Amino acid sequence: MGLKLGLVGVALVAIVVVILSSLRPVARVAVVTHGRAVNAVPGSVLVSATRISQLTSEIGGRIQKSDLEPGKMVKEGDVLAQLDTGDLDLVIEKIKIDSDATKKRVAAGSAIQFEYDTAVENEQNAEKQFARGSIPSLELSRDKRAVEAIKLRMVQEDVQNKQTIDTFENQVKVNERLRDKMTITAPFDGVISVVNARKDDQIGNGYSIATLITVTRKVEAKISEENFASVQVGQRAVVRFLTYGDAEFPATVIQKLPTAEAGTQRYIAYLDVKVEPGKLLPDLTGEVSIVVGERDAKALVPRRAVFDGFVFVVKDGQVERRKVTLGYTSLNMAEVLEGVQTDEQVIVDELDQFHPGQHVRVEVVK
Repeated sequence: MGLKLGLVGVALVAIVVVILSSLRPVARVAVVTHGRAVNAVPGSVLVSATRISQLTSEIGGRIQKSDLEPGKMVKEGDVLAQLDTGDLDLVIEKIKIDSDATKKRVAAGSAIQFEYDTAVENEQNAEKQFARGSIPSLELSRDKRAVEAIKLRMVQEDVQNKQTIDTFENQVKVNERLRDKMTITAPFDGVISVVNARKDDQIGNGYSIATLITVTRKVEAKISEENFASVQVGQRAVVRFLTYGDAEFPATVIQKLPTAEAGTQRYIAYLDVKVEPGKLLPDLTGEVSIVVGERDAKALVPRRAVFDGFVFVVKDGQVERRKVTLGYTSLNMAEVLEGVQTDEQVIVDELDQFHPGQHVRVEVVK
């Protein structure tokens, strides 16, 4: 009988222990490991287009044709829009008609040429008569001056005719250039971003009918002054974009700018990020961790396990609060120089829910 009562008592105690254990809060923990510690410089990331251009027409008018659609890929030199050139075409045609008429008139010969030929004949006759003594030298001089005067008029007429023809040709070129400006082409390979005007719309001088952005992107990392000195071209990095959650993308530092931004006093380094080009959208933001040093570490913990210089260690189901000395830190991991040892368990989530001496159940996470 006593044995049965003892067994019942043991069973009841076991049941109570199980019940109490199940009531303990669950602590999500990570195991302290050893491995490669990374010293990384943090920074914010901004993606922008390599080049952005407003597609404008220097000449106002009605859009006669348009191939502008948001998201459309275009090549440098592609015709994107055409303004109505009808009025300019008529002006150019009129100038060419006047120019052709002037050229034909010049080719037909000058009326002054007849006067010149007659004056030359008079001069020759006068020279013969003067040689015979039939006329005085004064009369011969008068005939010579008449020839020179007509010759001067011929030269002036030639100059005027050339000026008139050159002016016509210049007017044609000026108006043809204006007409060319009414054809809007892509200045570089890119994608249409915004369309502000469509076919048959009337636009003014300099109006932006669309925005063109390059397919290529630049990724700039903004870094504090105290960390920027340790950043060097060629260093590897890890980037996380807010839009893509916890996904990490490898990157490399490809350029450093020598001066800080005026407003933020942060320095800029450009990154080459290994990511599908379609994911690098302009104005995409995120964070970067640039590796500036590496070494073997005896103890590594997730960075989120560290709060205000302390970690919560779970030992034999009980929480301990320990002060830690950190070494290298990166985007996700931190090296612990003092405070924990390999294979111990540290709480990584909801740290404010735990306190020293608390009994907990553990759930190990990677």
